[in-house]
Amino acid sequence: MGYTTAQELAEILDLEGSLAMHLQANHYPPVPTSMVQPCIDAIDAYHDEEFDRLIELPEGITWRNQTSAPAWAIAENHHLEAWLPHTWDCDCNDCMIASDDFPMSLEYDEGE
Repeated sequence: MGYTTAQELAEILDLEGSLAMHLQANHYPPVPTSMVQPCIDAIDAYHDEEFDRLIELPEGITWRNQTSAPAWAIAENHHLEAWLPHTWDCDCNDCMIASDDFPMSLEYDEGE
């Protein structure tokens, strides 16, 4: 279980169902399902590029003794990468731009 499982869950289940399963199965100890909505709110904040947006946490859950947490903290601590949009600084193969001016790999002359 892990990132690959999260990606598959994101593709086959609705958002709430996939997050609930991810929080319960991909974490030890399992994360309470009451965190599904804050995770959805964090995903929405990422799509809006508001990484510092404060999100209210469910009763009984705190972050650094606060009842709210920034979207980035929720996304990072709950491993939500499978549901987040790619960012401008992404270096995955789908996002890299190949051109003659900026080759994907180094090319070397064989010498003289």
